[in-house]
Amino acid sequence: MIFFATLTVLGISVALCLVRAIKGPTPFDRILSISSIGTIIAIGISVHGFAFERPDFVDISLMYILLNFLGTIAILRYYKIKRKKSNVL
Repeated sequence: MIFFATLTVLGISVALCLVRAIKGPTPFDRILSISSIGTIIAIGISVHGFAFERPDFVDISLMYILLNFLGTIAILRYYKIKRKKSNVL
């Protein structure tokens, strides 16, 4: 029962992050909301693994978080380089 309540709360959180990603006034808001969605999904994977007694899901969740972090850093660096070039011209 608590498993479904947790997944419901996580689903609502993802929906709120999607709203922020769509309506975000700046690209940084959009990038951070997508990163938050990735973190929420990783939490969902961990909760799923805990509920069904599958400890290997925690490893999958950690890898997902690591890829999410590296992807966010890469996108922010790309945006920073793109922004510097547009300011020079």
